[in-house]
Amino acid sequence: MLIVQLCLYCLIFTAMVKLAVLGGAVDGLYFYPKDVQERAIAIGLSDRATIDRKRKRFMTAFYLVMLVVLLGIIGAWNHVSDFKTAYLQALLFLEVMNWYDGIVIDKLWVGHSKFWVLPGLEDAPFVQTWGQMLKKRIIYSVVWVVGALLAAGLIVLIF
Repeated sequence: MLIVQLCLYCLIFTAMVKLAVLGGAVDGLYFYPKDVQERAIAIGLSDRATIDRKRKRFMTAFYLVMLVVLLGIIGAWNHVSDFKTAYLQALLFLEVMNWYDGIVIDKLWVGHSKFWVLPGLEDAPFVQTWGQMLKKRIIYSVVWVVGALLAAGLIVLIF
């Protein structure tokens, strides 16, 4: 059942990203490296205020949805109420999400889809190298050790 739940969690993650860019890749400029954002601004694709506003809106909605789904799966669906089990499951979900983001979203979808190529910036390198992706995912792996503590605490409090 955990595998089904992990797949569902990653599917929701993907849906959130897809919703963020329904109007095209320009709607997700905040996903791109700063130098690509600056070039996009320079050629008139967007402006800093719009990029920052869209980033804030997306990240707020994204973190809320992913947290609610995480708490719902572990607390309501799995009926977990003890801290240790809640922590281990939260850590599993967060780490799978972390590596899914790096490998499937960043390297496969973004790295191999023409959708993410910005008009007028076809030459701009916007996909992380494997080394950059691995470094970022390792850092986030440590962050999620703490994040899982917070999620487990909420699960025990709520459920």
